Amino acid sequence: MTKPDLKPPPRAQPKLSKPTLDKDLDKITYAEEAAQHLSRRVLPFGLGLVFLVLVMALAGIYVSDRPGAVIMVAAAVLGGYMAMNIGANDVTNNVGAAVGARAISIGAALAMAAVFEIAGAVIAGDTVVMTISRGILAPEAVGNPQDFATAMLVALLAAALWINLSTWLNAPVSTTHSIVGAVMGAGIAAAGMNSVNWGALAGITASWIISPLLGGGLAALFLAFIKEFILYRIDKIGAAKRWVPVLVGLMAGAFTLYLTVKGIGQVFELGRYDSVIAGFCIGLGCWLVAIPLVRRQAEGLENRNQSLRKLFRLPLVISAALLSFAHGANDVANAIGPVVAIFQAIGEDTATARMGAPIWATPTWVTLIGAFGIAVGLLLYGPRLIRLVGTQITKLNPVRAYCVALSAAVTVILASSLGLPVSSTHIAIGAVFGVGLYREWYIRNSKRRIAYLREKFGHWDAEDEQVAERDPDEVGRRRLVRRSYFITMIAAWSVTVPCSAGLAALLYGSISLIFGHI
Repeated sequence: MTKPDLKPPPRAQPKLSKPTLDKDLDKITYAEEAAQHLSRRVLPFGLGLVFLVLVMALAGIYVSDRPGAVIMVAAAVLGGYMAMNIGANDVTNNVGAAVGARAISIGAALAMAAVFEIAGAVIAGDTVVMTISRGILAPEAVGNPQDFATAMLVALLAAALWINLSTWLNAPVSTTHSIVGAVMGAGIAAAGMNSVNWGALAGITASWIISPLLGGGLAALFLAFIKEFILYRIDKIGAAKRWVPVLVGLMAGAFTLYLTVKGIGQVFELGRYDSVIAGFCIGLGCWLVAIPLVRRQAEGLENRNQSLRKLFRLPLVISAALLSFAHGANDVANAIGPVVAIFQAIGEDTATARMGAPIWATPTWVTLIGAFGIAVGLLLYGPRLIRLVGTQITKLNPVRAYCVALSAAVTVILASSLGLPVSSTHIAIGAVFGVGLYREWYIRNSKRRIAYLREKFGHWDAEDEQVAERDPDEVGRRRLVRRSYFITMIAAWSVTVPCSAGLAALLYGSISLIFGHI
């Protein structure tokens, strides 16, 4: 008989606590991460503030010896602030599709857009500035140059605040509509209803509906063409060799006309027929050049849709650069147009003011403030909305993003030929939605898809389709466009002009009540 083991059971080893040194190091790491997170939020604000201080100093150098120098400096600073908001909100529409399609990195897109925005603003921005500065609210309609200057000053502030709020809410809005509404509201507050050019505002109101629908429809049409004649052919590579050069030529011709309308045409005058001939010749030349290039690029590609996306990447990047150039030429006026109007009103003598003739054109340093302000706003605050436009509304690839860019150029050309003022923001966003909604429609109605389902399940008829449409998983799979963004953007577009106008009128009334005439 064995003796029982009377040894006590081994004690459980106490769990060693984390050394104090490790805990302290973890605390330091957490503190560093929190500091980095805070700096990422504070740094853009600080750099933007530095830019505005530089604008103030530059304006002080140029206008210190002029009457009304304080108002002029304030106008220059608000113009810089407005330009930064345009860069943060509006420029993203030009490069968002290319970034979403992964044709270019977000860093390279920011750098490219900044360079081309500055080039467009400096080279071809002057003529549009005069339209914004006098086309909606004329100085002679207000009467007193001081009141006119005050109205333009509060219009700048109101428009910039509205765009800033929209950017914070992730809602791309039209900067053109923002400044137009603000000028309208300030003008009504300063001189009554008759001081505003209501005909111009009626055209802008029509563009709310026309430009996104036209942009979306054309984008869907281009995508349908590519699907039918390239993507769904048995010999995809052969079809691409035939049609991609044609699309490149079409893009080149369309952008020639686009830049004539919104860019280069403001440097030297071109007639309508001259512009059409130039667009046709450049498009034809690019088509001929693209034929051997596309054939060489298509060598070795597999006969599948994924391979064909490579052929659209370079044209897509070029189109984003051209859109940025034209945007800089056109929309810099939204920032510096009111600044120029204030300078002209303050700098004119009484007789010249009554005649409505300015004593100087747009100063170069004012144009540079607008150009670099757009670039600064884009670099500091643009990435968030670039991701929204490029990836969060609907899924884009180089083919779909190419349709968006081409649609934007053609829509501007058509609208300009009809005399309709359009918003580049509305067109670009409408085109993105158009591509996504067309893909939803195609999934529901494609004969190719129905043939595939019949092959997979052995049968497929209208009753099966109705059952599938009631399946939540199937409905979710078919919804390729986020409805929440659609509703948010429509709401933001609808209230842009009324909100900016009301804010400008409120600011003008408050300034007049507190300070009297500036």
